[in-house]
Amino acid sequence: MMHPHLYRRAAVSLLLAFSCLPALRAAAQVDWTAVQARPTPAWIREAVVYEVFPRQFSAKGDFAGVTARMDDMKALGVDVLWLMPVHPVGRLKAKGAFGSPYAVKDYYGINPDYGTKDDLHRLVEAAHARGMKVIIDIVANHTAWDSVMMSNPGFYKHDAEGHIIPPHPEWADVAALNYGNAETRRYMRDMLKYWARDFRLDGIRCDVASEVPTDFWEDVRRDLEEIRPGFLMLAEASKPELLVHAFDLDYSWPMLGALNKVLMEGAPASEVRRTWEESEQAAFPRGALHLRISDDHDEPRAISRFGWTAALAASAMELTLDGVPLLYNGMEVGDASESGDPALFEKVPIFWEPKGRESFRDTYVRLISLRHRHLALQGGTVVWLENSAPQNVVSFLRRGESEEFVTVVNFSNRPQAATVRVENAPDFGVELQSGAAASGAKIGLPEVSLGAFEWRIYRRPLKP
Repeated sequence: MMHPHLYRRAAVSLLLAFSCLPALRAAAQVDWTAVQARPTPAWIREAVVYEVFPRQFSAKGDFAGVTARMDDMKALGVDVLWLMPVHPVGRLKAKGAFGSPYAVKDYYGINPDYGTKDDLHRLVEAAHARGMKVIIDIVANHTAWDSVMMSNPGFYKHDAEGHIIPPHPEWADVAALNYGNAETRRYMRDMLKYWARDFRLDGIRCDVASEVPTDFWEDVRRDLEEIRPGFLMLAEASKPELLVHAFDLDYSWPMLGALNKVLMEGAPASEVRRTWEESEQAAFPRGALHLRISDDHDEPRAISRFGWTAALAASAMELTLDGVPLLYNGMEVGDASESGDPALFEKVPIFWEPKGRESFRDTYVRLISLRHRHLALQGGTVVWLENSAPQNVVSFLRRGESEEFVTVVNFSNRPQAATVRVENAPDFGVELQSGAAASGAKIGLPEVSLGAFEWRIYRRPLKP
């Protein structure tokens, strides 16, 4: 969705975190660390998600263009393909030349620019044949102004004068659905069941999930689980209560904000650890799972915000931290095409062969492969490690049953030496790094030397 006020909305979502646990509603504050997040299937915790904007993915901008690159995505190592909204886009009050894909005209239809339902079936079948899952974007909070649902005004929210209204004044191209109406809930519930059943989808990504009542999502969850056991539900939200019964994971907006502060505004690298501890661990249910994002359709491209090497450094951290990593289509080749509002409403195809960025794909392949090969990077505990340069360097350990990993990232544009405080330092060997260490540089733990935005990942096997 077109969210120019992304972080403000995330903050608002956190303030609304009381509606799904009746026993806790009366409390002035909820201690979310005393609440357990819903159990999540292992395949979700192990996954790397790849977001696809079909309009921008190929020159023709259709499902066939996505299916044609299926082997490339498989070779990259991603596990879950997330298709941005596949439905027809409304034209009434539309923004830009093409309109927002999040202004849905017909929830049961297919965007004719993308192809047909048969084309979507072929895409899903091609992904499944390669062992990949497919989820689609569902925009349950609002519709286009020329939606087929407008035939029943009761589906929508109204102002005091009886006029249908947008969810927020700045979202003028969409109309807010009314979940106080049982008919609305029934319509949306039946629609979600249709997509899960008829297209054998493996999950949904739910746009603006925090603004749809939590009890609706909880009810729908039960229905979808009956149709597709192990169904993935991803909330575009940062709202703790959603992860108790309804959703498997949400957006790590606080961490995205921390990366922006560190890499764009000069905040200390220690802001990353502080955010993880205070805005995630202390603010969410135990075991809560977050989607790790540095780039998506709401943001300018990461390499535009951070720079080439810094964008890869951010990805190295997120692919070895806890949570589920996200790649936005084109990240793997260093695409710098415009993204986010207002490019969201235009046709801006990915440029698949940008100059001088041949190493990007290899870096992502190696990082994803490393994550897939080692359980410690998928579900191991996180231990933040003190280092002697907290202004510039992030260091943490992932501990599994049979091995430990240490990730050290220099988030500054200058070479940096640091001493990392880690037990058994001599036992760690370099497993993966960006580029080749300069001659004479200190490579092994605890003392390391890193160039600008360089990173290094170490591994230590544990004795049985």
